[in-house]
Amino acid sequence: MVNAIKGIFISCDVPMAQFIVNLNNAMPANEKFIVHMLDSTHMFVQPHVAEMIRSRIAEFRDQNSYDKPQ
Repeated sequence: MVNAIKGIFISCDVPMAQFIVNLNNAMPANEKFIVHMLDSTHMFVQPHVAEMIRSRIAEFRDQNSYDKPQ
């Protein structure tokens, strides 16, 4: 019998993958969302966390971007 899990496939560069892994590791055990790490740049995650991952990445980008003074 085949077991199927619904999820989202994420493909990114290594630093972004590490950021997502760190997000996952910061969660309590019952809220961890990474289903399987395929390699260093591809992962399979639970579908309900897609928007949370997007918003955390946007926050991270905003904190680490340079705005030229006017």
